[in-house]
Amino acid sequence: MKVENAVYPNKEQMAGFLEPGRDGPIYMVNLLRFRDRAEYQDGRETELTGREAYAIYGEAVSRLLPEFGGGAMFKADVSRLSLGEVEDLWDAVAIAMYPSKQAMLDMMLSPGMQEIGVHRAAGLAGQLNIETVDGAGLWLGQEGFGRE
Repeated sequence: MKVENAVYPNKEQMAGFLEPGRDGPIYMVNLLRFRDRAEYQDGRETELTGREAYAIYGEAVSRLLPEFGGGAMFKADVSRLSLGEVEDLWDAVAIAMYPSKQAMLDMMLSPGMQEIGVHRAAGLAGQLNIETVDGAGLWLGQEGFGRE
């Protein structure tokens, strides 16, 4: 399995927001890898770590999400890999809920996101975003999970 962290989605991934899909909320799982030192694209000098720059973004995006019907669901530091193998671990995990793919796209294109996005880009060495939908009834012990 090839794993490639990125800071921005590619053309095909952006097109995925416009494709029809399941109605209802999506939960975006963010696997975050921080830079040692923040690197702002405008060249500004800073003493911030990547984690600190991303924290500025994270605080602002947590206030922006509700404007689009979403919310921050979970955030935590990664402590270890307990199953499988990967060359490098991510530093943190965050999950955000959006009422629809369109709501997430609207937020991504909003002036508010454009303003705070500089801190995200400065702080991240890369990330994986995994779009998930509610798998009602698919939990362990419930009908449908791993059963024929």
